[in-house]
Formats: sequence, C-alpha cells, structure tokens
Amino acid sequence: MNTDIYDAIPQREPFLFVDEIVELTGNSIRTRRTLRQDEPFFKGHMPGNPIMPGVLICEAVAQSGAIFLKKALPDQKAGIPALTRLQNAKFKRFLRPGDTMEMTVELVETIGGAYFMKGTVRVAGKRVASVEFSCTLVEP
Repeated sequence: MNTDIYDAIPQREPFLFVDEIVELTGNSIRTRRTLRQDEPFFKGHMPGNPIMPGVLICEAVAQSGAIFLKKALPDQKAGIPALTRLQNAKFKRFLRPGDTMEMTVELVETIGGAYFMKGTVRVAGKRVASVEFSCTLVEP
C-alpha cells in the first residue's frame, strides 16, 4: 500500500478505495484503484453479477479529493477532510471485479473553509461516473 495515502486520509481497508496516487498537480489529482474479486461489497451487491455500488464509487472519488487536499495544500495539514456535499452524480457504466478505476478530481473553487471539487471515474479510458462534491477540514 502506498504510505502517501495512509499519511493523507484515515480510511483503511476494507473502506479504502484508492490504491495509488498517479499524478498530483496544483489543482487536481489522478488516482487509481483495481477492484478485486474478494471485495466485501461484491458478496452482497448483485451476487452472480457483481457490480460496485454507486455510493462507493462516489466515496472513492471523495477519498481522492481528500488526498488532494492533504497533499496539494500543505498549509491545511491540521484538519481531517470530511465530505459536506455530493451532487450531480451520474453513472454511465458498471464497475466489476478486475476493473481498474482511474479517478480524476479537480479543485473548482475554495470559499472560506469549503473546497468545491468535481471528479470523474474512467475504466480503460471510458467514462464510468462523474460527481460534484465539497469538503471541509475538521479537527481530529
């Protein structure tokens, strides 16, 4: 596991949905997660035809955004990123065991202590999902 991820956010297995940081720029991050056959959610979410629940896809994007806040904004190290809003989630394809999700999150705007972001998920270059969300940093 990438220790950069462990240093940035408190989530751990089985509720950690980012395997690696691929790229980090001044206003965006690209992360990756390969879905394993033995993921706990696949056992109950459509047995015989396992797909990743949409809410967990959104969680993966939000975790990527949280990692961005901790890595790209070094003066913000004191707080823990917390999701405050999720909107306009759109799903175009299913995610299945063996798929590698590539998540891109972009910081759109900062107002006070709120960070407004948008994220997309792609598999093999094809868009799977998109979502807009906001985070704030809370005291540990």
